[in-house]
Amino acid sequence: MKSKIHAAAGLIGFLAIATFWSSTAISELFGSKEMVAAVKTMILNGMFVLIPAMVIVGASGMVMGKRRRDAPAAAKKKRMPVIALNGLLILLPAAFYLQSKAAADSFDMQFYLVQSLELVAGGLNLTLMGLNIRDGLKMTGRLRRQ
Repeated sequence: MKSKIHAAAGLIGFLAIATFWSSTAISELFGSKEMVAAVKTMILNGMFVLIPAMVIVGASGMVMGKRRRDAPAAAKKKRMPVIALNGLLILLPAAFYLQSKAAADSFDMQFYLVQSLELVAGGLNLTLMGLNIRDGLKMTGRLRRQ
C-alpha cells in the first residue's frame, strides 16, 4: 500500500511541475500578458496539490527506503534533498513573486530574470524527479535493469 501511495504522490508531483513548466513556457511564448498572469495564479493555486504530494512522496520514500542500500535507492536519497531545497528555496518563492508581479502588470527585467530562474529550476526538478521515477521502477521490477 505504501508503494502505491508513494508512486501516486510522485506522479502527481511530477505532472504538476510538468504542467506548471509547460504552461509557463507556452504562455510566455504565445500568450498575452493576461494569459501569463492567469498561469501564474494557476501555479500558485496548484501549490495546494503539489506541496502535499511532495511531502507524501518524500515521507513515504524515506520510510520505504530506510533499510535499502542498493544503487537506485542511494541515488534517490541523494536527489531528494536537491529536489526539496530547489522547490522550497527557489520555486515556491518564485511562484509568489511572479504571481504578484504579473497581477500588478509589472513585466519588467526582474520578472523575466526570476521567470528564467524558475524555468531552469523547474527543469532541474523535472529531470531529477524523472530519474527518481526511473529508479523506482527499477527497484520494483517494473523496469528492467541494464
